[in-house]
Amino acid sequence: MKAGGAVEATDKEASKPIPIPKVRVSRVLSVLDFTLRVIAALGTLASAIAMGTSRETLPFTAQFVRFRARYKDLPTLTFFVIANSIVCVYLVLSLPLSFVHIIWTAAKNSRIVLIISDTVMMGLVTAGASAAAAIVYLAHYGNSSTNWFAFCRQFNSFCERISGSLIGSFVAITVLVLLIIMQSVAISRR
Repeated sequence: MKAGGAVEATDKEASKPIPIPKVRVSRVLSVLDFTLRVIAALGTLASAIAMGTSRETLPFTAQFVRFRARYKDLPTLTFFVIANSIVCVYLVLSLPLSFVHIIWTAAKNSRIVLIISDTVMMGLVTAGASAAAAIVYLAHYGNSSTNWFAFCRQFNSFCERISGSLIGSFVAITVLVLLIIMQSVAISRR
């Protein structure tokens, strides 16, 4: 002890990190959860719109012959649009629950429901994106053993749109994986 009643801090006490309160970390995770849900919803919405509005008609000199490409012509691309639409609606509907987690960080059961639902939706959007990616690959490169020609040489605009629509879907898959991990971390901190 020094004169005047001051106490010296030992080296051990000074080197200890200051603990971060659990409520603060949970609140930060909840805000990040809300933000990532908005990003994933926008990604799936953009993917569904880009794929749903993709169509191209090739002009020919013959008046009655037209070649056109639409997403509805391939059931896999239709599944892609439906899967992205369902996931987008789910993400928008889960935003209020995510907002509740910002205010009330101790919610455990609702986080478990979100983990399960996020996992199901991640599986759905992964199935749609993977199936569409296979068709986009065939459209670009074809398959000589099955006589599937690469029709992207003729339908350039259509192929650019369907290829671009995959980006938002794969971003949403990545964000859903992060959401599942974050929800698990938030539950494990309780």
